Amino acid sequence: MAKIKVKLELTNNAIEVLKRRYLKKNEEGKIVETPEELFDRVATAIAQIDAMYGKSEKEISKTKEEFYELMTSLKFLPNSPTLMNAGTPLGQLSACFVLPVEDSMEGIFDAVKYAAIIHKSGGGTGFSFSRLRPKGDVVGSTKGISSGPVSFMSVFDSATEAVKQGGRRRGANMGVLRVDHPDIIEFITCKDDLTKFTNFNISVGLTEEFMKAVINDEEYDLINPRTGQTVKRLKAKEVFDLIVHQAWKNGEPGIIFLDRINAANPTPLLGEIEATNPCGEQPLLPYESCNLGSINLAKMVKGDSIDWELLREVVWKAVHFLDNVIDANKYPLPLIEKNTKANRKIGLGVMGWADMLVQLKIPYNSKEALSLAEEVMKFILQEGRLSSQSLAKERGTFPNYPKSIYYDKMPLRNATITTIAPTGTLSIIAGCSSGIEPLFAICFVRNVMDGTRLIEVNPHFKKEMEKLGLWSDALAEKIAEKGSIQEIEEIPEQIKRIFVTAHEISPSDHIRMQAAFQRYVDNAVSKTVNLPNHATEDDVREVYLLAYRLGCKGVTVYRDGSRQGQVIQKGKTETQPLQISLKPRKRPEVLKGVTRLMKTGCGNLYVTINKDQEEKLFEVFTNIGKAGGCAASQAEAIGRLISLALRSGIEPEEIVKQLKGISCHAPVWSGNGKITSCSDAIAKAIEAEIRRSSYNLQKKDAPQIDSKSDEVAHYGACPECGSFLSYEEGCVICHSCGFTRCS
Repeated sequence: MAKIKVKLELTNNAIEVLKRRYLKKNEEGKIVETPEELFDRVATAIAQIDAMYGKSEKEISKTKEEFYELMTSLKFLPNSPTLMNAGTPLGQLSACFVLPVEDSMEGIFDAVKYAAIIHKSGGGTGFSFSRLRPKGDVVGSTKGISSGPVSFMSVFDSATEAVKQGGRRRGANMGVLRVDHPDIIEFITCKDDLTKFTNFNISVGLTEEFMKAVINDEEYDLINPRTGQTVKRLKAKEVFDLIVHQAWKNGEPGIIFLDRINAANPTPLLGEIEATNPCGEQPLLPYESCNLGSINLAKMVKGDSIDWELLREVVWKAVHFLDNVIDANKYPLPLIEKNTKANRKIGLGVMGWADMLVQLKIPYNSKEALSLAEEVMKFILQEGRLSSQSLAKERGTFPNYPKSIYYDKMPLRNATITTIAPTGTLSIIAGCSSGIEPLFAICFVRNVMDGTRLIEVNPHFKKEMEKLGLWSDALAEKIAEKGSIQEIEEIPEQIKRIFVTAHEISPSDHIRMQAAFQRYVDNAVSKTVNLPNHATEDDVREVYLLAYRLGCKGVTVYRDGSRQGQVIQKGKTETQPLQISLKPRKRPEVLKGVTRLMKTGCGNLYVTINKDQEEKLFEVFTNIGKAGGCAASQAEAIGRLISLALRSGIEPEEIVKQLKGISCHAPVWSGNGKITSCSDAIAKAIEAEIRRSSYNLQKKDAPQIDSKSDEVAHYGACPECGSFLSYEEGCVICHSCGFTRCS
């Protein structure tokens, strides 16, 4: 079949993301396809499945044209593994998997092995650890003592750290524990140390019984899953408050409402749903996978209204596309292939919702927006089911259909149709807002790799301001500096009402929007409730309770800056804290030291470490060879700050702890082991000098240096491009380059 020619309009940012993450590369890492060729590759591979159902070459060619136009027009995009792998030898096209974790050593390590295989192929995994016996429980085969679910989660986390997803996508996991498990308190607090479980999102599985006990201020049972016996009773409200406190403190755990999820389980005779995928939008049975795709609602507006006929057309084509993906997929495990094809779940969702609203001049935080959300999603679900029904007449229902809640109601091809999934990188490619999230910013600064500073402007905002004759580059600079348009006098109030951003929307409005979409979503909704830094624990508690009352299946909150390690003082104190002022020692005219050569991804880094007359480390200088630019300036800044700390009496070991293990996009291996960044290289140079000199021998009681290179989960600058990170859809996302910590 000849390649179809069409004009593909992509932003510069979209092109960069495609180059970094999606376009095929040869063994030397050189890009060997264009964006047009990527979409042609995907359209060809997915359309060819029609041959399995008796379609002619002419019909298949027409389907390919439809799929190609669907993607190149940016009206619809499938999930990232499909874009990356369709038509390639890898061929793994699903984003979401759930694996069971059985209460045996064999079962646990089978799950670890299977997760590694899935991560290697490009997928993310969800686990329920609720079947594992609690810490301290007896192990029958050896008469030993169980270490409990949280201990075994560390094994999964370490395995994930060792596996890169096809070289382009990091492994990501969701860990779920039922609220009635005896180890629930340990689980709720397991991410107190942000250097642990860095490859996990965690959620507590809440039951109806527990929520009623919270509301009625009653106790509830903790049940040993091995014996089924009650081992303890806890005050539900105290456990709920602990969940709230932890979520307020660092954004985790999230919560999922297990009984509500299972009430909507389309195949209840096959078993209970115990877990979701990493971002929480896809509840799945053990050994199930799901492939996702999103309609770009920004493209569904014509003039000042929604083009419903176009939306209907896109829904039908997208359902056809996603059903074909199930057959085109090369599954990582035979059992996953069997279960996925038996239920044929798809997850059709949306992106560009905030863009649709601003085009229609509807504020995100309005009753009109909530009403429209229900109308749009109801339409997508209804048309999606009609399309699935049409496919069922042609191809047959999904094999487990007789075990479905739809039996004798509507013969469907797919057990589920709709999901609201994260669209972090997809929305960058499509040039639209993420999922159903509000706009994250009106203007923001994008740092290009050569150090150039560019200001990105929401195109709809710019268009409106140009209509009013108010647009200027100076205004863009002003907005980017302030981070908001709400206090800029020259911007009309009506524009301010329409162009609201995530942190200008109340927590209750976030939840109400999520609930509005959830009413017409088969699976679940990935959305983050963004809270300002000054939000209280009561604010988080109200979000969780409102989500429960409004019918959400789960919820994630993120308080701005809560993972930056800051200490926030709550309430008033009786006495003022002692103020300590550190003054750095003056530098002598002559110091002696050594210079170490450290290999880094930015080139050779020379680290000079000088000592005082007492052989104590005094100062650090860096030179990064020919790199220049941002890398050299950052290395110099790190050296100056280290010198200031050393001269102020800070122990070198503490400096090493702070810098060692920080990761960037270009790690290297050298004689010093793995160097994960320039910061890591400087830390290891200092560490080597500590070990070499007599200084370390004189400080036997000094704290030991942690040799583990953990990725610290701080949401500041993007590790790849330096732009700031945002927390959306249950994950950390860079809107500049597409970096994400999740699948």
